[in-house]
Parts: sequence; C-alpha cells; structure tokens
Amino acid sequence: MNLELKHIVLHQLKKDENEELQLHLRGDELEPTLFTELLVSQIHTLITAKAKGFATFKDDSAFKDHLLEYRNNQIQFSILSKHSAEMLQGELIKYPFAEEGTIVFAEYSHLATEYLFIGLINTSESLKVTENLDLGSSAYLDVQKMDIAVILNLTTFETDKNSNRYLSYIQGRVGRKVSDFFMDFLGAESGLNTKQQNAVLIQAVNDFCNQNNMDAEETLSIKKQAFEHCNDLKKDAEEVSIALLSDEISTTVDTSFLNFVQDEGYELENSFPVDGPSIQTLTKYKGSGGGVSIAFDSVLLNERIFYDEETQTLKIVGIPPNLKHALEKAKK
Repeated sequence: MNLELKHIVLHQLKKDENEELQLHLRGDELEPTLFTELLVSQIHTLITAKAKGFATFKDDSAFKDHLLEYRNNQIQFSILSKHSAEMLQGELIKYPFAEEGTIVFAEYSHLATEYLFIGLINTSESLKVTENLDLGSSAYLDVQKMDIAVILNLTTFETDKNSNRYLSYIQGRVGRKVSDFFMDFLGAESGLNTKQQNAVLIQAVNDFCNQNNMDAEETLSIKKQAFEHCNDLKKDAEEVSIALLSDEISTTVDTSFLNFVQDEGYELENSFPVDGPSIQTLTKYKGSGGGVSIAFDSVLLNERIFYDEETQTLKIVGIPPNLKHALEKAKK
C-alpha cells in the first residue's frame, strides 16, 4: 500500500485493582518502522472496508481546538495525542463497557490525502513456540476486532468547509453506544447518513421507473442494472456516483436518471458509500417477524410467488429442495 506514516504515538488504558480505568501515557513518538507502517496500513485497510458513520465538528469542539493548534505548529503531535487520550479516557469512564486497550494516534498520507487516525485496540494473547521448543504466550494488537476508531480526513477538513463527512467512525456492535462517546470525545455531530442516502436512491430508482410508465420487464432490468453497479462498487470499497450510475442505466425513455434526480429535487449527495442491505431491496423482497423470515428475487413475484392482499398470504409454487426435504422429514 502506498502509505506514508508521518507520526504515531501509543498510549494505554488499563484497569487497576479497583477496576477503574487508568491512563498510561507514552512520553514521545514512535520512530516510523516497518512494524508501525504495517500496523497503520492494516488499520486503514480494515476501517475502509467497515460500515462507517460520518460526522463533523461542532463549533465548540475542544478536540478541534487542539487539532488546530497542532496544525498551526503551536503544539507537537505527541502533545495533541496526550490531550486527546485524556479526553477520551474522560468520556470512556462514563460508560459501563469501558475496556482496556492501546490507544493509537497516527497521522499518515495515502493517495495524496492526509489522515489522522485515533483508535482503541484490544490486546489478545496467542501461543508461540520458544527457541527451546517450549510453549509460551505472545501479546498482540487485535486489529481485526477493532470497533472503537475514527479517521479524520485532514485534507477535506482543511479544504472543504461545507463537507459533512470528513470524520468517519466505525459503527459499533449492537447495544454498545460507541458512536455516542466518540461524538462527545470529538465534540462532533452527525453528518452524512449513509443508510438514508441509499434509501433515497432506491426510492428515486422506483419513482424513475413508475413516472416513465415502464413495463414490468424494463423496470426489473433498470433495478437489476442499478443493483449490479452498486454491488460492484461495494465489493471494491468505492462510492456510488449518481452521474456514473445514470450512465450505467440503459432505458428507452429520453430523460436520464441524473436529470430526473435533479429535476425532482431528491436530496442526494453527488456520491456516497453503498449500503449493502439497502441495495438488495432493488432486486429482492424480504421481511421477517413472528419467527418467519422470507426473501425472494423480485422477478419471481407473480411468476412463482403470488401475494393475496385481502388474506395477507403468499402462495409459493416450487419451494426450494432443502426446505421441501426438511418439511417432508418433519411430517414423518
């Protein structure tokens, strides 16, 4: 990966005998080495692929004030990291799920873009074979399980004052308000809503087909083209561009999808990340509740699957072989 590491500092959060979270600060920066560059490279790759939330700084953000001091050469990177670590500790101890871990602060550049990474990474143990062929343990940073992290796009932050997405954070596990304390720590508020953007895009595709009176075959074709284009972008960790998506959609109508979106006033960004579960609804019907989960390709509606609105029932012609086998086995 073409990544240039500029600064990196590690601090540590450990619980004392009273289970209180204590902060252990490192005095200076680490020297850039093969290991530090490998760590930051792994972090960048992982966080790029994960589902993220986006945010921007509030006007009264204390973190932003410290950041601007650093960017204006008023304090060193190590001082910025110490101030930030203390603020992060102050927010973490408010929550019952506060954990031990290593706080990583790293400034780096990738593809002509500057980034600042802040994350809390857990330490795990693994077995190792010693020189005497004994078994021992080895501690390592478990980057793959990292879910408390934020990346600040410094280039966008300093060049685009209207951006609503220069802060991106990993969306934490269900039931853990990771985003809450990161917002408080950063002095930030919600920015670009990826799920909402995807929902508006799907609605725009549906409306585009309906308002142009497309028949069922062309409608299915348009939705399939849109899904495949977005799904390919998702696999490559790239964003969907409305202009490029419009070029991919082949229709028999005169109006392009891009012009339709602009003329009808859909509140869509020029580009935004793809949300996998959302775009699946372009080609599938699915739902769950009351112990029942159903999903099927939209092309099967009125072909093999029939919906009776009055009785709220589905008739399925030709059920999957594995389901058929399980039902027959249960009946016996």
